[in-house]
Amino acid sequence: MLKRWRHWREDRQLARIVLSQDQWHEAIAVYPRADRLPPELMARWQDLALRFLLRKQFHSGSGFVITDQVRLRIAALATLPVLGLGLDWYNGWYSVVVYETAFLSPFEEHDENGLVSHEREARSGEAWLRGPVILSWEDISDLDDPDSNVVIHEFAHKLDMRNGDADGYPPLHRDMSPARWQQVMQAAWQASQKAADHNEPTLIDPYALEGAGEFFSVLSEQFFMRPEILRKHWPEVYEQLALFYRYEPISQLLYPW
Repeated sequence: MLKRWRHWREDRQLARIVLSQDQWHEAIAVYPRADRLPPELMARWQDLALRFLLRKQFHSGSGFVITDQVRLRIAALATLPVLGLGLDWYNGWYSVVVYETAFLSPFEEHDENGLVSHEREARSGEAWLRGPVILSWEDISDLDDPDSNVVIHEFAHKLDMRNGDADGYPPLHRDMSPARWQQVMQAAWQASQKAADHNEPTLIDPYALEGAGEFFSVLSEQFFMRPEILRKHWPEVYEQLALFYRYEPISQLLYPW
């Protein structure tokens, strides 16, 4: 009942929003497959993005001026991973913090003697368990790497965190095999690690090897940004991600396909 009431209230709010097609197309221009989406899927995407703007609060980091176009682009990229899942997969947290450039984030470093030092490093994105997503606008607007998308990366972490820490094991659907997921992802991890150990090119960003959570998020970037490459080289990984995201980006079909 509560869900139906919220949807009804959002419908009334959406009816008052004036969004031109130029604004929308500018917001999604960073997604290389945007012009291939069928009209019904594009309409679903736009609806999800606008509902995202109603449900989440945007906060400035270090005084960055967050314009409507900044909000819309982030909302559009953030809702790509839930095209097939639905926006309720982002329930339980409420804020997006946007900095103009990379921001400093604290972390602990342990040396070989067990001593702990507190450091800070520059980051382009961060997702907190039950907390905000933090983003760098400069990195969102960077188009130099067609495989990379910091928004998709951080929001994949949020999906991963729905059942705890970002550990590369998101809550799988009932028709998915946990054993199969683990087998496929482990094989891809080992292939990446072997290539890195021999100073050979890796299929995905070597940053993925920082941990299982990063591996899942980097794979998710590849799945949405350059799915043909992922399916060609790691078809089983592609299949598992399509089953999880309830979306097949090459044929542009929502589950069941």
